[in-house]
Order: sequence, then C-alpha cells, then structure tokens
Amino acid sequence: QVQLVESGGGLVQAGGSLRLSCAASGRTFSTYAMGWFRQTPGKEREFVAAISQRGTLIDYADSVKGRFTISRDNAKNTVYLQMNSLKPEDTAVYYCAADRNSWSPRVVGRYDYWGQGTQVTVSS
Repeated sequence: QVQLVESGGGLVQAGGSLRLSCAASGRTFSTYAMGWFRQTPGKEREFVAAISQRGTLIDYADSVKGRFTISRDNAKNTVYLQMNSLKPEDTAVYYCAADRNSWSPRVVGRYDYWGQGTQVTVSS
C-alpha cells in the first residue's frame, strides 16, 4: 500500500510558476513509475507528465511540453512537477499517481495509487 500526498498548489497569475510535490509513504517508492494528471469539472482526468522508476524515461503531454518539468528524489520518496509559464487553461486539480507495473504513462487505469489532489488556479 502506498499513500500519496500532494502539495504546492495555489493561485498564481498567468506567466507565473508553481512547484507541486507528491510525498509517498512506504519503502518501495523507487519501484513505482510516477505520473501527474489533472482534472477540471465535467472533464476526464488528463495526463500531464510521468517519470519511470529511476528517472530514465520521461513523458509529457504536448500541452505542457517545454513548460513543465517532472523529477523525482527516491531518497526522499517524492516526485515533483515544476510548472512554469502557467496559463489559465492549466487551471485544474492536479493528482499524482503511482504505477508498479510496466511503463504505460498515459493510461489512467494502469496506475495503482492516487493522491487526493491539489488545486492549481491560474488567473488571467
């Protein structure tokens, strides 16, 4: 069992930056691929970024490529999402997720554990 707790969300003006963190419980964090997703009311959960167990594989949604950076620190059981040049359309609840199986970063159903989410609001 892995528990994930996101933090770092908030209100920011367009063009600003935020850094999300996701802290994981347990000793097996390094065995999980980690992903970030986001969701707005009435829409499906959307893939944002993912990183493999050792950070050798990284994937980004086209909408965030060049603006967001995912990273992880296995010694701290934490995955990060650095978000720069934020746009109003980035407004959403952001979730981190853990996948203990094969590398399928964009498939929501492949993730085994989810955090509770953190709200990011970008004002224009």
